Amino acid sequence: MTLRISLACEQYDRTRAIFDGRVRIEGCELTTLPLHAEEAFHRAFNGAEFDVTEISGSSYMMTLSRGECPYVAIPAFVSKVFRHSAIYVRADRGIRTPQDLVGKRVGMPEYQMTACLWARGILQDEYGVHPRDIRWFTGGQEEPGRRERSKLHVDPSVSITPIGDERTLIAMLAAGELDAVITARAPSSYGVDPNIVRLFENFREVESAYFRKTGMFPIMHMIGVRRSLLEREPWLAVSVYKAFVEAKAIAVHELHDIGVNMVTLPWVNAEVTAAERDLAADFWSYGLGPNRAALEAMTRYSFEQGLAARKLTPEEMFHPGTHEMSRV
Repeated sequence: MTLRISLACEQYDRTRAIFDGRVRIEGCELTTLPLHAEEAFHRAFNGAEFDVTEISGSSYMMTLSRGECPYVAIPAFVSKVFRHSAIYVRADRGIRTPQDLVGKRVGMPEYQMTACLWARGILQDEYGVHPRDIRWFTGGQEEPGRRERSKLHVDPSVSITPIGDERTLIAMLAAGELDAVITARAPSSYGVDPNIVRLFENFREVESAYFRKTGMFPIMHMIGVRRSLLEREPWLAVSVYKAFVEAKAIAVHELHDIGVNMVTLPWVNAEVTAAERDLAADFWSYGLGPNRAALEAMTRYSFEQGLAARKLTPEEMFHPGTHEMSRV
């Protein structure tokens, strides 16, 4: 009997083959909802609305460590982003190096969001700047009213101040009330206001060097399968994982197609070749084994930064049936 399930996810190139039907989830009839990640996160963690969904890495670790997560993850990392490039500063505050952020007022949409988790971890591990060294301000980036997705239990030595429902981080940055922001999405003022610059304008060089040093391509989002559904249908996690692995393989194959550009960008094949040269042949790897270093880092960051209730292991983050699936 075919199982009817719902899937909520961004339509990345690496998920598109699932949405358009080229890749099927074995044993399933699929209803797809192409949602922006933020909406999928909100609806998944607040109402567990979907059977299979894209989930925030940080929110997953927080809720899993507290025994509150309605989803079980599979190691299909549909979003990975280097985060040196996520740090934007005012050019008139003398911030030239990460160490210059010490004592500064820095905004971020949510303290717990995965992009900010990684940025703080990188600042601490690579540059010796601890979260307690900075005064943090949280709230809406471009629109007022954003709040933390989950309640924080952060060490009181870390200063975190919500900006409230009337102000935005970008307005505060423009007014000089903030010295910097860390955000997954570029501020609307970047490239418009000459006072707003990246801390690392040479981010591609810096992030490539970071990968060569650490072997880590920071993981942002993964895929979750509803826990209650897996209790009834334990085979589903592996079927879902196999489909996401296959869809990603199709996307990578299309990027290599030198005869026709499948992406609206010149020199796509040259960019893929450069990524393979500068990073790794499988630069967008799925699976627990190839991503162990990144998973160890993000679980450590989550615990050290007071988000997760305990230090998780990479193994307990994912359905047991998917631990070795990268070898299939």
